[in-house]
This record gives sequence, C-alpha cells and structure tokens, in this order.
Amino acid sequence: MAQALPDRRYILNLCTDRYHFAVGFAAALLRGQISLLPPNYTPSLVERLRLCYPGMYCLAEGAVDFQGVEVIPFPLVLEPQAIGGDIGSVPQEQCAALVFTSGSTGDPVAHPKSWGGLCMGALAEAESLGLRPDSGVALVGTVPAQHMYGLESCMLLAMQNGLAMVAERPFYPADIRERLEQLPVPRCLVTTPIHLRTLLAEPGILPELEFVLCATAPLALELAEIAEARFAAPLYEIYGCTEAGMVASRRTTAGAEWQLMSGLEMAQVGETCQVWGGHVGLAATLSDVIQQSDARTFSLHGRTADLVNIAGKRTSLASLNHQLNQIPGVLDGVFFVHDDRGDGAMARPQAFVVAPGLASEDILGALRKTIDAVFLPRPLHFVEALPRNSTGKLTRDSLLQLVQRYAKHE
Repeated sequence: MAQALPDRRYILNLCTDRYHFAVGFAAALLRGQISLLPPNYTPSLVERLRLCYPGMYCLAEGAVDFQGVEVIPFPLVLEPQAIGGDIGSVPQEQCAALVFTSGSTGDPVAHPKSWGGLCMGALAEAESLGLRPDSGVALVGTVPAQHMYGLESCMLLAMQNGLAMVAERPFYPADIRERLEQLPVPRCLVTTPIHLRTLLAEPGILPELEFVLCATAPLALELAEIAEARFAAPLYEIYGCTEAGMVASRRTTAGAEWQLMSGLEMAQVGETCQVWGGHVGLAATLSDVIQQSDARTFSLHGRTADLVNIAGKRTSLASLNHQLNQIPGVLDGVFFVHDDRGDGAMARPQAFVVAPGLASEDILGALRKTIDAVFLPRPLHFVEALPRNSTGKLTRDSLLQLVQRYAKHE
C-alpha cells in the first residue's frame, strides 16, 4: 500500500472500514506522511485544510468530491510485489498525525502526535485496563477511527498489544449485539455514553464481555451499573482530550476518582491543571476543573468553559445535564447557555430534551428537586433527536443552529 500512495506530505484518510484505515495509516507512516484528523469533514473545513497543508490528498473507499483535493481510491486488491528485506521501522519522533480542535475563531488548531507517543499511550492504556499482551481480546468499536478516541482505543490499543481489531463499526443496537455475538471470547466493546444508553434501552440478553470501555462524555453511575449487570463485565471510562490524548481511567462503579495513566504527572498551575510526561510529552493544559486528591488521583468538576454563574450562584453544564438525563422518561437532553448578550450578564439556561410521553411540568418539577431555581431551563424545547455527531458529542455550532431554529418559531 505504501508504494501505491502518491508522493505527498499530508493524507486525509476517510476509510470507514477500520482495517482499511489502519492499512492506510501504516502505509502513510512508512512514506513519512502525516495523517490529518479534523473534527469533521465538511467541505468548508476540508477547504481550509487544503489551503493550510499544500499537497494534501484523500484516501477513501467510495466516491468523495472535495474541490481541488486529489482522491485516491482504497485498492481492494493490490498486485503482489516483491519487497526485499525488512519493511522498515518508524522513528519514534516522527509526526504520525495532526489532530485538530476548533479554535476560538473557528479555524482548526493542530496538535501533533508523534508515533512514539501514540505507541506509549496504547501501552499505558492496556496497563490501566489490566490487558495482557497478546491475549487476543477482540475490540468492537462504535467510534470512527478518525476520532482520537477511536484511533487510540480501537486501532492502536489492538496493534500495540497483540489484540484483535474488528474492522466493522456497528452503529444500531441490533448490529452491535450481533457483531459481539459473532466473536469468540474474550471480546470487549469500545463505545460512548450515547451509544451505550441506546444499546441498553433495548430488551434482550447481551453477550458477556471482558470489559466495556467508554469515553467522550461523562457517564452516569446508574448507566454504568446497568451496563456491568447486563454484560457481566466491568465498565471503564477513559478521560482525555485532543491536546493530551488519554490521561486517566477509572472503573465508574468503584468511585468517582480518576487514576493517572502510567508515566504521567499532574499539577495545578494557577487556576488551571497541567499534565506531562509519558506519552503526553511536554506539558498540556487541561480544559477541565480538576481537584487532585494526591499525585495519582483526581476528581473532575466539569469543563472550565462550562461553568454557569447566574445571580451569584454557580454550577456547571455537566451537572445540569446529569440531573436532566437522570429523570425517568428522558431519553436524551442537554442544557445550553447563550452567553453572548452583550451586556456582560449570563442568559438563563435553556434546554432541549428527547422525552416522548412527558410534559414540561413533569421535567421542570423533577429538576426543582435537584437544582436551584435560577438554573431551571427557560425555555424547555422538546425535540425528536439531538444533533449528535458520530462519537455522540454535541458541538456548540450544532446547538447554536438548534437554538436559532427554535428562535424563529417563538
């Protein structure tokens, strides 16, 4: 595959089959090329990447049309070629990928990931999960390989620890259950809270697993307890961010505190918290409110940017969302605070909820028992579904569009 790639510096790997993605990723490594991993693949964002990274090309399995970007079809059959001697190795310091976050101006901000750092992270993650090398555990993932969580916990975790990587990415509950049942034991599920909640809402017996791994958003304790009972397996969460990658893990039912991964150090620096060492390398600033218990354990109290201050009372959007989604009958819900009023004051929260069979009075009555009245959502919108992306996340842009759509009808 490496010999079939064009002589370029940057590759946009859109292969949805995880095996195809892994082959393309490895081939790019051998050619000294850098994989670009943006948060989405909208034409406008791809165009900005094309301008920032001259010569960028795209590897894809099907038809893709990005203006000015050469698309290389993934070859389903490659002609066998004689390759003499060793395939070669990849220097640890080689930049393997650029992972992007949305900057304050909307332009993507790149965070380089070295091949050595990615490998060290996969080994540290296996250690935190108690995975034995070459145990042959099969990893089924519901997250795309292009996402940092999917890259680390589905592809690299398997490749660096002798595990079995499942190529398919099942999405619907029936497909996830069927794919797991087809695999021999040991097997595990790498997923997100929203995918897990949807799966557990379906009746029926679920296959026994080695473990369930969850990330991308806080997981409710009750959901973790149900998951462990239904799968007869422990559930672990991974905490991390694009800037640092994986930072810590915990077994959700064992307590609220997180344990740093091997080789990492953490310390408060002013009002922020930084982590460094091991696979993270240089110090990275975390965007969460963190309270350290000791050098290796800490608690999370929501993202710094998610703090809500109304009439001198403080809470976090994470806490509000937790209380909303704990209400029986609420299938999905999110609070949103539009802080761009121009007068320096914070607007009252509004909320969007998927709750067929419930009325506003039901939800507001339940929230009055758990949150201060100043944080009650006004208005409360009922929707058929929330605009979550492929990893179950809700971006600020998608919520703003939702707010604007409902504002037109008020």
